[in-house]
Amino acid sequence: MPYKNPKPTVDIIIDQNDAVLLIKRRNPPFGWALPGGFVDEGESVEEAAIREAKEETNVDITLKHLLYVYSNPNRDSRQHNISIVFVADASGEVLAGDDATQAEFFPLNQLPALAFDHQEIIADYIRWKEDGLSPDPSEKLTT
Repeated sequence: MPYKNPKPTVDIIIDQNDAVLLIKRRNPPFGWALPGGFVDEGESVEEAAIREAKEETNVDITLKHLLYVYSNPNRDSRQHNISIVFVADASGEVLAGDDATQAEFFPLNQLPALAFDHQEIIADYIRWKEDGLSPDPSEKLTT
């Protein structure tokens, strides 16, 4: 019987002037989300974050911080995915590409409805910006 393991993914928080870069997803589940995607075979999570940001938003990023690892088995309706979330700076013109139909900045206090657990991720990011504390792992337990 083959093993059924979670898939590693990355998500990237790109914040400029208290506005975060989001993409509108081309594929299900539809909606707005942080740029990100699956880690390819032979690729580090850092390389995946840089690649996914470029593919989906056209921007070049510099990774600044590892926010947290999100692993709730129900965070993605398609399958169990584990997301490593980075905070990054970006440069370049924002253009939607690859899995994104749109890419634009939204003020942190005026976000659209978000796919996956990205509302939770951004709430954790805002808390980190305010007090410098990463999420508390004991609050993320699903049991």
